Amino acid sequence: MSEHESIWSDLQGVAFTQGYLDVDGVRTRYLHAGDTNAPALILLHGSGGHAEAYVRNLESHSEHFSTWVIDMLGHGYTARPGHPLEIDHYVAHLIAFLDAVGVRKAGISGESLGGWVAARTAIDHPDRVERLVLNTAGGSQADPEVMRRIVTLSMAAVTDPTWETVQARIKWLMADKSKGYDDIVASRQRIYRQRGFVDAMRDIMALQDPEIRQRNLLGPTEYGKITAPTLVLWTSDDPTADVTEGRRIASMIPGARFEVLPDCGHWPQYEDPESFDALHLDFLLGG
Repeated sequence: MSEHESIWSDLQGVAFTQGYLDVDGVRTRYLHAGDTNAPALILLHGSGGHAEAYVRNLESHSEHFSTWVIDMLGHGYTARPGHPLEIDHYVAHLIAFLDAVGVRKAGISGESLGGWVAARTAIDHPDRVERLVLNTAGGSQADPEVMRRIVTLSMAAVTDPTWETVQARIKWLMADKSKGYDDIVASRQRIYRQRGFVDAMRDIMALQDPEIRQRNLLGPTEYGKITAPTLVLWTSDDPTADVTEGRRIASMIPGARFEVLPDCGHWPQYEDPESFDALHLDFLLGG
């Protein structure tokens, strides 16, 4: 019998804080662990997600970094601006967050949408990014089938946030479909039941609109401008794109390292935290 997975047990024994900051007028939720005098690391979740995507990674990373996980703009418990969200909006919010916590330069690691935002930040603000990790990152292609699937699952989960609809959205992320992911489902269900979150999700889903997505996509010219040391991390069972796409992204970034984690879907940091943390920290610490 597998052990029950719990967000709280993941955080037990970890010296962390949860709080809110005013980030250019945007009330922004964060989790933080580690010495604030240590080098800074920012972890960014995916589309429709929230900071809990990284609860299993806070402890190991806080031993080396002042580690921040945020609910990105319009997500989780961070304020919602009330308009369709494009990559520049997320980048501006991230840079303002760095300014708010007094961080000039940070390692930035993003999963899915977070990886898209992290890459664009490294392109537009190279002086703010120490090292870059693109973890099953979005932003390199527009696959109509994947885009439709994301919209269908996400809108179903917020329009009628039952256990089943929210669980379906979570299980889509994972390679192992046999687990219930009860604690993550409960956490996300609470977020999706917030007043006004249907409209918020429509704004989040803007990047799944073909026209909007096209003007936000990154190609060889954009990726080629990245100067920060970069790790492109992919998985064997990512539902958004196969390993070939991850390798293609890495090939466009000068000097990028490419790694694949087996038996993981879109959340390797959660499904196999031990392997993820070992690889992630090796890179972030200069390996």
